[in-house]
Order: sequence, then C-alpha cells, then structure tokens
Amino acid sequence: MTYIQKAKLEQRIFNTLNTLFMILIMFITFYPFWNTIVVSFNSAADTIRGGVTFWPRELTLQNYRAVFAGGTIFNAFMISVARTVIQTVTGVFFTSMLAYTLSRKNFVFRKPFTLILILSMYVNAGLIPNFFLIRSLGLINTFWVYVVPGMISAFNFIVIRTYMLNISESLVESARIDGCGDFKIFMRIILPLCLPVIATISLFISVGAWNQWFDTMLFASGMPHLHTLQYKLMEFLQATQSQAVSAAQIGAMGMSMDAASAMVTPVSMRAAITVVAALPILMVYPFLQRFFVSGIALGGIKE
Repeated sequence: MTYIQKAKLEQRIFNTLNTLFMILIMFITFYPFWNTIVVSFNSAADTIRGGVTFWPRELTLQNYRAVFAGGTIFNAFMISVARTVIQTVTGVFFTSMLAYTLSRKNFVFRKPFTLILILSMYVNAGLIPNFFLIRSLGLINTFWVYVVPGMISAFNFIVIRTYMLNISESLVESARIDGCGDFKIFMRIILPLCLPVIATISLFISVGAWNQWFDTMLFASGMPHLHTLQYKLMEFLQATQSQAVSAAQIGAMGMSMDAASAMVTPVSMRAAITVVAALPILMVYPFLQRFFVSGIALGGIKE
C-alpha cells in the first residue's frame, strides 16, 4: 500500500468515525425532546405504564384538549406574545441607547455609570425590596409590570456597548460634520451596524420573557386576564399533579380503559405543556440563528 493510499484510507476511517460520533451526539441531543412530543400524543393511562420510546402506543389528543380546555389558554397566549414583543422592542431600544451613550469617550460620567451598571449584576437588594419598589411605582396588577423592569439589562448593555466600541469613530465624526445629532447618528448609523448583536440580544430577551412566570405569580396573580401562558400552564400542571392517578389505582378503582384514557397525568400534562411552550420559540429561532454566533463573538471582542 502506497503512502497516498494509506492517507486516503486513514481519512476515510476518520470521516466515518467522525460521522458516526456526530450522529450519536445528535441523537442524544434530539431524543429527549422527541420523546416529550411522543409522550404528549400518547394516552395518559398508557404512559404511566412506561416504555413509551419513539412512537405513541395509543395516539390521542386528550392531553392537548386538557391544556386548551376552557379557552383561558388563548388569552394567556396573547398576553405572553404581547409581553414578549413589547419587552423585546423596548429592552433592545433603551439598552442600545444607553450603550451608545456610555460608549462615547466624550461623555464625562461614562466610567462611573458603567461601574454602577456592572455592580448591579453582583449586588441585588433581594425579593422583598424589589416587590416594594414595583408597588411604589404603581405597577402591581398592571400589564406594564412585565415591561418596565426589563427595559435595561446590565449584561445586554455590556455586550452591546463592547460591540459599539468596535465601530469606527470616523463614521460618527463624518455624520457630525454633516449636521447629524446624537439621536440621528444612533438611529441612522449605529443601529444598522449593530444588527448582529441586536438580533442576539433580541433572542436573549424574547426567550427570557416568553419563559417567565414567576413575576406573574408575584405581581399579577390576582388578575386572571393578565396571566401569561407559562403561569397558566404551571397552574394546569399543579392541578394535574394533585389529581394524579397511578396505574395501580386504576385497577384498584375498577376503572375501564375508556375512562382511564380520558385522564391526564403529570407526565402527559408536562409533556404537552413543554411542547406548547417551546413551539413558538422553535419557530422563531431559525430566523435569528445566523446572527447568534456572530453577535456574541463580535460583542465579546474589543479592539
């Protein structure tokens, strides 16, 4: 065997092993979510017996009917969508404006304000002072409790500001010579150049806003029309757990399989809730994925 043939053989073996390894990693990564989808479409009475792997043994939509029963889920879905969109837009806009201001070297208080923002990442007053602050602002039981506290994020500020520091100062100076003010420079020059990092930060904010439910419990639990999708699904899951019936109890109670198939269990409900909550993010993420890596890489490097 010649040297060239040996090299080709080694390359072929490496490519084969590498492909098999990547397929294994892909399977390990994807299977838990696929199993969740399978369980969500499987009969609850059959699920608690275990052994559901790649395909539903007893296909049913009962789990999703239980999630969407009553119609309150649709109002909660719209509240979550409105919250996510508004919080993302306001969070990106105001954090970007702050980052632009504190990235200007001629701003006198640039360093102390930046230090205060960074310290806020490490020092937190706690849950009770935060509740009193929200109450003093008159945000309790209002929709704006979802928006106002998240307008500025110290971490997002650092990422955007670091990205802006890489933008050539000559562009800003040229705009000033042409008579542009700071706001016009920010809107016409800085924001278009920051699209990759803004898309990345938008993804961070939108995922965080969509998955949030704890602030609903603290600040808007007494207003059912302001309940978010995540909070409503959490309530459904707790209610299902309190009404759980095991496989042994089904037999002991003498329930027929038709009656048992109409039940939902914590496992089946949790699977259906996970699919409902994750689906909107999974539909949005592919459109922002190409900005994600470049935004983080460029936002973490300083000239």
